[in-house]
Amino acid sequence: MTNQQALIPPVIWAQRNTVVFVTICVEDCKTPNIKIEPEQIVFHGVAGLQQKVYELTIPLYAAVEPENSKTSIGGRYIEIVLQKPPSDTKYWPYLTKEKKKYHWLKVDFKKWKDEDDSEDESAAAGSVLGGDGNIDDMLSLMEGGGGGSTGSKIPNFGRDYNVPSDEDSDDEEMPDLDDIESDTAGKGKEKSDDDVPILEDVKPAKTA
Repeated sequence: MTNQQALIPPVIWAQRNTVVFVTICVEDCKTPNIKIEPEQIVFHGVAGLQQKVYELTIPLYAAVEPENSKTSIGGRYIEIVLQKPPSDTKYWPYLTKEKKKYHWLKVDFKKWKDEDDSEDESAAAGSVLGGDGNIDDMLSLMEGGGGGSTGSKIPNFGRDYNVPSDEDSDDEEMPDLDDIESDTAGKGKEKSDDDVPILEDVKPAKTA
C-alpha cells in the first residue's frame, strides 16, 4: 500500500448524565486501532472500498474511565461509549476540551436527550434494573425501549390480532363424540318413508 495522507473521519456525539456516546462514521473498518485514555480518544484505521487511511485524536472535555468504557465495531460505524466518573454527572458543554467548532464533528440527534430527561433515564436504570445507573444499565434500558418508558407489561398479541390465546382455548369444551353420533342418527331418521313416492300410485301415461 502506498503512503497516503490520513483523513479525518466524520464524528457524531451525544451524552447522558453518566455516559458520552462517540460514533466514528467509517465503513468496513476491519481492524481499527482505538485507544481510550482518561483525557482523549486516539483512532487509526483503514476503511472503505478504496482502503483510505483515517486518523483522529479527540481531546475530551473532561476525564473518563477507560476501564469502564466500551467500543462496538459495526459495518458502517464504530461506536464508543465513554463512562464518566461517579463524581461527574453534569452535561458537557462540548465534546472536546477546546471551545471551537470542528467541521468533522456534529451532534447525534438520534441519541441526544436533554439533561432533565437524562436524569430520569439514569434513575430508571438504577431502580428498574437494580443497578446504579452505570453504562451496562443505561445500554440495556435504551435497547429495551429506545430510551422510552420502562417496566411496561408485555402485551398479549393473541388478543390484539384476534388469534386465540392459551386463555381463550379452554373457554369452550369440545362436544362428546357419542353426542355427535346420536345427533347424526337422529337427523337421519327425520326423513321417513312417507317422503319417498310409492311406485304403485304412479300411473303410466296414456298413449295416443
